[in-house]
Amino acid sequence: MSFFKKLFGKPEEQRKLNRVDDLKVDDIFIFDDSFALPELLRGAQFLVSAVNSYEYEHHTETEWVLIDDRNTQIYLSLYKDDETYLKISLKLNDDDVAELFDLDQFANIFEQGETIIDKHSDTPVSDGWSSDTYRQYTFAKVGYFHRKDHRSEQISEYQGKDQGERFELYQLEGSDDRFGMDLEVWDDGDTDVFLHMYRPLTDIKDMYPGS
Repeated sequence: MSFFKKLFGKPEEQRKLNRVDDLKVDDIFIFDDSFALPELLRGAQFLVSAVNSYEYEHHTETEWVLIDDRNTQIYLSLYKDDETYLKISLKLNDDDVAELFDLDQFANIFEQGETIIDKHSDTPVSDGWSSDTYRQYTFAKVGYFHRKDHRSEQISEYQGKDQGERFELYQLEGSDDRFGMDLEVWDDGDTDVFLHMYRPLTDIKDMYPGS
């Protein structure tokens, strides 16, 4: 018996996936079919296409990029307070932003001081993703974006030599605390706008390890 063990080796144990924190590229993530979720997510299956890292002065966050069979891309991270929640984000294009918000009011986000903005109208993209009103709570927080998984790859110290792509973060919370909005302003002036929602871990139907 010992001869065969040496000859063939120990069979590779199937990787188990029980926690979002353990998701890797090529893993499968499936949402529950709850009507509390937007139609885009309800019962949908996504592939983890990338794992990125957001580095701030006192902590680093993991971001999982999820893509479905229609090449729709969403972003997943974990929000930890008294409990842990899924933070699910959807990136808006310029037309979506202009349709959702009054742009003059929206521009106040970049002025120092507490800003409150109202949703101007709904769009097909924002259905189920947005609050009627948003209040700002973060102004120009400096962070660095790494196209690396900090859990398994080394990234620089904050503002170190290989510091990643610098950006300033502006954050708003919805009047319904299930929703929020993040704006990332990059050094070249480009601005990315994300709607996000906070959902319980029970919205996960299943997760499968990649092949």
